[in-house]
Amino acid sequence: MFRSLNQRALWVVTLSAAGILMVTMGTRQSVGLFLSPLNTSTGLGVASISLAMAVGQFMWGAIQPVAGAVADRYGPGKVLVGGLLLLALGSAMTPFMDSTWGLILTLGILTAAGSGAGSFSVLIGAATNRLPLEARGAASGVINAGGSFGQFVFAPLLQKLIQIFGWMGAMWAMALITLAALPLVKTLMRPVEGSPAKATAADEPGLWRSVTGAMGDRSYLLLHTGFFTCGFHIAFLVTHLPGEVDLCGLPPAVASWSLAIIGLANIFGSLYAGSCVSRYRSKYVLFWMYASRAIMVALYLVAPKTDLTFYIFAAGLGFTWLATVPPTAAIVGKLFGVRYLGTLFGLTLLSHQIGGFLGAYLGGIALTELGNYNWMWYADMALAAIAAAVNLPIREAPVATPQRA
Repeated sequence: MFRSLNQRALWVVTLSAAGILMVTMGTRQSVGLFLSPLNTSTGLGVASISLAMAVGQFMWGAIQPVAGAVADRYGPGKVLVGGLLLLALGSAMTPFMDSTWGLILTLGILTAAGSGAGSFSVLIGAATNRLPLEARGAASGVINAGGSFGQFVFAPLLQKLIQIFGWMGAMWAMALITLAALPLVKTLMRPVEGSPAKATAADEPGLWRSVTGAMGDRSYLLLHTGFFTCGFHIAFLVTHLPGEVDLCGLPPAVASWSLAIIGLANIFGSLYAGSCVSRYRSKYVLFWMYASRAIMVALYLVAPKTDLTFYIFAAGLGFTWLATVPPTAAIVGKLFGVRYLGTLFGLTLLSHQIGGFLGAYLGGIALTELGNYNWMWYADMALAAIAAAVNLPIREAPVATPQRA
C-alpha cells in the first residue's frame, strides 16, 4: 500500500484516522438503540424522538462542509479535538433532557455536530493530503473500515451497557469512550517525512471559486443525488431497524447484532471498495453498490422475518453500507483535486444527510401513522435504483480549474 514514503509513519496516519472514525461513527450509528428506552423513560413518543434523531442526521451533514473548510484553512487538528469534545458533551447531557427540544439540543445538535466534525470529510481530507497518490484509495478504504469496525463494536457493547446500567449509564459511558480517543488526534497530526507538497497560492483557484465551480459541474451534482439516497437508506435503518425487529416479534438483541453484523460486513466492503477505486472507474463501483441495495430490500420484503433473515440481510447490506465513501471521495478528488477535498466532500456529505434527515424522520411518521414501515421500504428500494442509474453519466476526467491571477 505504501511504497515510496516512510511506511510506518503513513500507517500511523491511516490507522489514527481510522481509530477516530471508529469512535465517532460507532457511537452515531448505534443511536437507534436508545430510541425505545428514551421513549419509555420520557414518554415523548417515537415521532418526537425520531425528529431529534433526524435533526442529528441533518446536522451531521451540515457541519461537514463547515468543518472541512475550517480544516482546509487552519488544519484538521483543532477541528477534530473540538468535535470529540462536543460529542462527549452531548452524550453526557442527554440523560438530563426530558423534552423534545432538549433532545434536539443534545442528540440533534451537540453529538451530531461533534461526530460530524470528527468524520469522513476532515479525516479523509487530513490523510489524503499526507499520502502519495497511489496509496489514497486503499487508505480511504482502511479509514472507512474504521467507522464500520466502530459500529461492529459499539452496537452490542451499548446494548449490553443499556441492559446493565440503563440507557443513562450507557450514554455516560459513551462520553468517556469519546474522550479516550483524543490522543489519536496527536498521532494523526505528527509530521510525515516526504509527504506530498501542498500547492502554492498561485496554483490554487481559491476555496470559494472551487466551491462555485464544483456546484456548476453536472457530474458533481449527480454524485450528490446518489449520495442523498445513501443517506436516506442508512439513516432509516440505523434509526428504525430496532423498531422493525420489534414489529416482527423478535428480541432487541437481534437488532443490536444486526447492526453489529452490518459494521463487520462493511469492514470487508470498505477494504474491497478501496481496492476497487484503484482498479475500476468509481462510478461503476457505485452503480453496483446501489443496485445491490435495491435487490436486497426486495428480497427482504418477501422473506420470512426470522433472526437468520435479519442477519443475512444485515450482512448483505453491510458490505456496501459505508463502502460508498471511498469511491465517492475518489470521484471528488479526481474532479477537483485534493486541496479542498475536506470542503467539497463535506458538501457531498451534506447531501447525504439531507437524505438522512428524511430517512430518520419519515420512518417515525410512518410508524406512528401506519403502524409499520412498509412504505419506507418501498421508497428505499426505488431510491436505490435511481441512485444506481444517476451514477452512470458521471464524468471522472479532471475538471480544469481557473488559475488565480
